[in-house]
Amino acid sequence: MTNNAILFALIFIQIACALFFVSDIFFTVFGTRSVPISWQLREMLEIGAAVGLLLGTIFAINALRNAMRMRAKAEESLRVLQSTFRDHLDEKFEAWGLTNAERDVALYSIKGLSLAEIASVRETSEGTVKAQSNAIYRKAGVSGRTQLLSLFVEDLMQD
Repeated sequence: MTNNAILFALIFIQIACALFFVSDIFFTVFGTRSVPISWQLREMLEIGAAVGLLLGTIFAINALRNAMRMRAKAEESLRVLQSTFRDHLDEKFEAWGLTNAERDVALYSIKGLSLAEIASVRETSEGTVKAQSNAIYRKAGVSGRTQLLSLFVEDLMQD
């Protein structure tokens, strides 16, 4: 049985158990129970319902722990990937001989900022950013932003 099937089964059991307790209270308050049941059967039903709720709670705690562990693992993988990608960017920028200003412009370009946005962030003119972008493209051996970005995407997709 898969984890999802077990999860749905336990959820169903918890719903059934909760409905049992709610309906029992409803019937007791409004006196609508048509056929009385023996106290032994009633106690067994209540024990079964309580065990079902307890099992569901235990499973939920276990599922939460697993989810938290998987999240921590995914976050660590993301940190490693970000660090590796940043190192890769730095290597390329170093190989191309980019200045610090050109590195900033190249990074903002890869992030998808427009020339105007880069100029605003760097507190410089659009003309300066355009000139720096052209220098980056020339040094990288590409003709524009799309090709610059494709260099990094291509490196990520290699085996």
